[in-house]
Amino acid sequence: MMLGEESSSAEYWKKCGDEALAHGMKGVVMMGAHWDAPGDTVEVSANPKSQNSPVAYVHPSKYAKYESNQDRQLSGRCLEMLKTAIFNARLNEKFDWIHDTYLILIRMFPDKCPPTTIISMNANYDPHFHMRIGSVLHSLRKEGYLIIGTGGAVHNLYRNVWGPMVSYRDNFAQLVLPEKQLLKFRQSIEDCFAHNRGPSLRRAITRLMKHPNYRDSHGTDDHFMALVTSMQALVMANNFSRACFVAGAAGDWEDKDFPGGRVGAETWELSQMCNSQFTIGSWEASKHSKPIPLQA
Repeated sequence: MMLGEESSSAEYWKKCGDEALAHGMKGVVMMGAHWDAPGDTVEVSANPKSQNSPVAYVHPSKYAKYESNQDRQLSGRCLEMLKTAIFNARLNEKFDWIHDTYLILIRMFPDKCPPTTIISMNANYDPHFHMRIGSVLHSLRKEGYLIIGTGGAVHNLYRNVWGPMVSYRDNFAQLVLPEKQLLKFRQSIEDCFAHNRGPSLRRAITRLMKHPNYRDSHGTDDHFMALVTSMQALVMANNFSRACFVAGAAGDWEDKDFPGGRVGAETWELSQMCNSQFTIGSWEASKHSKPIPLQA
């Protein structure tokens, strides 16, 4: 919903996309918050004719005509990297892109979708499992690939105030203040990203699932995993759900001297849902490592 409307977060993602193109980005590797694989498996998108799945409360004119650009060669590389690391990985040639990924790409690259591959979560939602996925794929940033994880800093649909959205299509109406426990967890996320580098970042993010306000802030675990997976060099995170993926991609020993995570923009919607846009690293920090956008 949020990225279907104009907001400071949408503007920030456009800025990140422009910066990535200016630095010669080769492609994008993403993990979203709505695709998981059963058992012990991980899936890699490989549908050359992928469609954009419908999204509630966003008019189809904002996404239906945006053409996906599934990079099957990159999918194959990701698959081999995961298999080499003893993951039970496989290609999914029927997967259609979901709004947690294509709406980000539309905002970042409105003119044309860059070569992109999407990595699934695993349905067991083990934070260390997803962190390892990010750590396996983090070397792709040195080749000019941008790693993105999407989810939500605070994402508990049971606590949202839905009235203005249902009646007036107003997802940004703030009828009540965010609950204190949600604000505390949101601050803990920022503290983890801002004050940790390298492996300590991985430990800090995975440990957040033990936070006393975690379950209040996340009714389910799906919007947390991508953050743990992607943390490396320049990682971008939209929302917190992909935190584990992002942490894995941006938490190597070589990253301990890079700039810490920073909040580029933040948008609250449905009164109780926080969307924080974190970026770890910078294009200037290293000629060999690329920034990673994270939507939390």
